[in-house]
Amino acid sequence: MIRLTLRSLRAEALRMLLSALAVVLGVAFVAGTMIFVDGMRTGAYERAGTFDRHTDLGVYSAGREVLPPALVDRVRAVDGVAAAAGELTNTAGIVGADGRPVLGFTMLVAIPAEDALRSYDVVAGRLPDRAGEVVLDAPTAAEQGFGLGAAVRIGATGGAARSYTLVGTVDVAGTARDIGGPFVGLVGPDALTLTGERGYGRIMVAARPGTDVAALTEKVRAVSGAEATVKSRRQILDEAVEDAVRNVDQFCMLLLIFVGVAIVVAGFVIANTFAIVLAQRTRRTALLRLIGATRGQVFRSTLLESAVLGLVASALGVLLGVALAAGLRLVLSHLDVPVTGGLTVTGSTVLAGLLLGTGLTVCAALLPAWRGTRIAPVAALTDAAVQPSRGAGRVRLSIGAVVLAVGVAALAGAASAGQLLLVAVGGVLTFFGIVLFGPVLVPALARVFGWPVRRVLGAIGELAVSNTVRNPRRVAATATALVIGIGLVSAFMVGARSTKDGIERSVDAQIGTDFVVSGIGQDLPAALVGELASRPELGVVHEQRSTVTDDTPDGEVPAGHVIDLSDQDFAALFPARRGYLAEIDPAVGVSAERARDAITVVLGRYPTVNLMDQGAYKKMLTGTVDMLLAFVTALLGLAVVIALVGVANTLSLSVVERTRENAVLRAVALTRGRMRAVLAVEAVLMALVGAVLGVGLGTGVSASTMALLDRLGGDFHVVLPLGQLGLILGVAVLAALLASVLPARRALSRPVVEALADQ
Repeated sequence: MIRLTLRSLRAEALRMLLSALAVVLGVAFVAGTMIFVDGMRTGAYERAGTFDRHTDLGVYSAGREVLPPALVDRVRAVDGVAAAAGELTNTAGIVGADGRPVLGFTMLVAIPAEDALRSYDVVAGRLPDRAGEVVLDAPTAAEQGFGLGAAVRIGATGGAARSYTLVGTVDVAGTARDIGGPFVGLVGPDALTLTGERGYGRIMVAARPGTDVAALTEKVRAVSGAEATVKSRRQILDEAVEDAVRNVDQFCMLLLIFVGVAIVVAGFVIANTFAIVLAQRTRRTALLRLIGATRGQVFRSTLLESAVLGLVASALGVLLGVALAAGLRLVLSHLDVPVTGGLTVTGSTVLAGLLLGTGLTVCAALLPAWRGTRIAPVAALTDAAVQPSRGAGRVRLSIGAVVLAVGVAALAGAASAGQLLLVAVGGVLTFFGIVLFGPVLVPALARVFGWPVRRVLGAIGELAVSNTVRNPRRVAATATALVIGIGLVSAFMVGARSTKDGIERSVDAQIGTDFVVSGIGQDLPAALVGELASRPELGVVHEQRSTVTDDTPDGEVPAGHVIDLSDQDFAALFPARRGYLAEIDPAVGVSAERARDAITVVLGRYPTVNLMDQGAYKKMLTGTVDMLLAFVTALLGLAVVIALVGVANTLSLSVVERTRENAVLRAVALTRGRMRAVLAVEAVLMALVGAVLGVGLGTGVSASTMALLDRLGGDFHVVLPLGQLGLILGVAVLAALLASVLPARRALSRPVVEALADQ
C-alpha cells in the first residue's frame, strides 16, 4: 500500500498542485512571520542597553515625578562615583533650513557631558560639552543641509525655538532613540530649560575602577533618599531587554491572529480538495477493496498521501516564508518604520512550519478519508461523474439553521443589551451557521445570482448554474473559505468608514473655526496663544483647555458635573494648565490667505506645533484609521488569495471529474469559447456567493458594533463604503475569471475522442 500510495502521488502530482499551493501559502505566512519576528527579537536584544554601555548604576524616581538637578550633584559627590549625569527624554521640534518645522516626531534627549557615561556613536564632530551646543541624527542633518558649526533652532513645550550650534551628528538608527523622526541631543541644563521640566527622569552613574559596586549602591541609595530607587547595571539591562522584547511579542501576537485566519482558510481548502479527490477515486478504492485491501489500509494510505503532500508543501512554504519576511522588511523600511535585526531562520521555525503544514494537511484529510472508505466495494463500481451527490444531513441543516438564526439575533440585540461580547459571539455563531447551513444557502444564492446569466446566455448559462449547484457540499465548502477572509476585510472596512464619519462629524460639531493649531505630541507652548491673539489679522483665538479637579474655589462645581468657562476665567483658576489645540478664525475683512500667513509667521518660532485647516485636521485624525485598515487588509489578503486558490482547485478537479461529460458536450457542437464561458460562470458564481456572504457578515458585525458604541455614548452610525465593498466584489469576480483559465485550458487540451474513452 505504501508503494501504491507513492506511485499514486507521482501520477497525480499536477492534480494535487493547487492543493499543495494552499498549504505552501499558509505555511509561508507562518514561517515568514516567525522569521521576521525572530529577527526583530534578536535586534531587540542587541540594542537593549545601547545607551548604558558605561552605566554601572541608575537612580530612578520612585515617589516623585522627576529627580531634581541638585540630586545629580549629591550623587556625583559620593565617594567611588567617577561620573553622574541626569537624563531626560522628551519631544521637541526643529526649524528646518527653509524656516519651516522639520516633519516627523522629534525625540529630545539630555546627553551626559562626562566622557565616562557617553555611549553614542558619533558620525561627525563631537557630542555637546556645554550649553548652547546640539547634536542631531546624521540623516536629519544631511537632509536639511546643516553643517558642523551651523545654527539650528530647536523648540519644545517650554517656549519658542532657541538657537544652538551644531557640534556633531550621531547614529541612532535601530536603537530605542530611533522612533522614525529626528533626534536632538543637548546637555542636561539646556534640555531642562528648553522643555520646562523641573528635573530628570533618571541619573546615570559610572563607578571608579576597582570600586565595590555593591557598597557604592548602598551609598548612592542613602544619598538619593526613600523616594528614589537605585538599580544595578544588570537590572537596567534586564528591564531594557524586557521592554524591547515585550513590544516585539505584542507585534508577534498581532501577526499570529492573521496567520490563524489564513491557516483556517487553508484547512477549508485542503479538506474540500481531499473530499473531491477521494470521491473521484471511488472506483479505484473499490477495486482495492475487492482484491483484499481493508478499510484501515485504505484509510492509512490516504493519510500517508496527505502527510507526504503536506511535508513537501510545508518545505516549500518555509522557503517562501524567507522571501516573505524579506519583502515585509523591505516594505516597512520604505515606509520609514524602524525595523531592527536581520532575518533569523532558526531550527524551531523550520520545524514548526513543517509540523504545522503536515499536521494541517493530515487533519484536513481525516474526515474525507473516513468517508471515502465507507462505500461498499460493489456499489462503488460506477462512474464518479454520474454518481448522484449526497446532500447534507437533516441534523446538520437543522442545527445550522438554528445557529445562524441565533447568531443574527445576537448581532441585532447586542446594542440593546449593551454587551460587546455579544457582538463577537453573534459574529462567530453566524459564521458557523453559514458553514453548517451552507449546502442549502450557497446553492440557493448561486441560483439567484445565476438567474440573469441564464436569461442572457441561455443554455450555456443554464449548464453553468447546474454544474455549480450539482454538489451542494462542495460548492458550500468552496464559498465558505471566501466568507472568512472577505468577512473580516468587510468588517474592518465598514468599521473604519463609520469611525471616520463619526470623527468628522465630531470635528464639525466641536471645531467651528477655519484654522486649527495643534501640538505635535505635546501641549501648546505657553506663550503661543498670546502671540497669535496679538496679531491684527486674527479674530478668534481660542485655546481648548480642560481639567478634572475636586478643589475649586468656594465649591462652585459639584462633583460629577462639567462646567464651561471663558478663557479668562479658566486661566485665572488654572494658570498652569495648557491645551493641545487652538482654534483660529480670521479677523473681520481679512482673507483666509492673509490669516494663514500671519499664523505661519508666529509658528516659525514654535516648531512643535502644526497648522491645519479643518479638512487637514480631519485627515490627520482619520489617517491612523486608514493606515490600520491598509495594514489589516494586506494581512487578510493572503487568506482571500488562499480561498481563491480553493475556487480554482474545485473547478480544476471538477473538470477532471467531468472529462467524459465535457467531451460529449464538445462532440455535440459545444464550442471551445462556450466551454470556457461555462467554466468562467461556474467560478464567478462560487466566488460571488462567498464574497456576498462575507460582505454581509462583515457589515452585520460592524453595524452591531457601531450601534453598541452609539448606545454607550459615542456618536457613531453605520456608514457603508459602497465603493470599497463594490471593489471587493469586483476583485472577487475578476479573480474567479482568472481562476477559470487553467481549468478551461485543461478541459480543452484533450482531443474529444480520447476524452470520451476516459475511464
